[in-house]
Amino acid sequence: MTTYTLHTKDTAPEKAKPLLESSEKSFGMIPNLHAVMAESPELLKGYQILHGLAQETSFNADELTVVWQTINVEHGCHYCVPAHTGIAKSMNVSDELIEALRNDEELKDSKLNALKNTVLAVTRGRGVIGEKEQKAFMDAGYTAQNMLEIILILAQKVMSNYTNHMAETPVDEAFAQFAWEPKK
Repeated sequence: MTTYTLHTKDTAPEKAKPLLESSEKSFGMIPNLHAVMAESPELLKGYQILHGLAQETSFNADELTVVWQTINVEHGCHYCVPAHTGIAKSMNVSDELIEALRNDEELKDSKLNALKNTVLAVTRGRGVIGEKEQKAFMDAGYTAQNMLEIILILAQKVMSNYTNHMAETPVDEAFAQFAWEPKK
């Protein structure tokens, strides 16, 4: 089995050290995901850029949480679901929405549920999504811009979810209270 290192600012490759410093400034710690990604400074840099861009999309906090967590749950990411639970709470997303997403339940808000269904269609279809699904998304009040922003966020989540699967990244202490296991 391949072993992945949880790098610190001292053990990381030179190109990753300023990236880990940036992570520490942003999060008040170096998340274990970033510590693993530091082995490839290019991956960590790409992830940080996409994370920043995801936060600049036209999605509000609830919508961004729906996109992130829908992908995390669909990919069965033991690390990202707890981490994004903590992030959602810091963004003042309701506990009801957070729990519904963690449990892969239908969302009470029809617009958010349309977003969730579209994210699932894009993720499961690897970008191939039917006209019916696209129309339902637009009819819910979303736009072509929003559809393209789902792709941006999906790219970010593929980077983190796949890294966590391969490295079996330990959940950070800050998010341990939100531990989550995929349904079997």
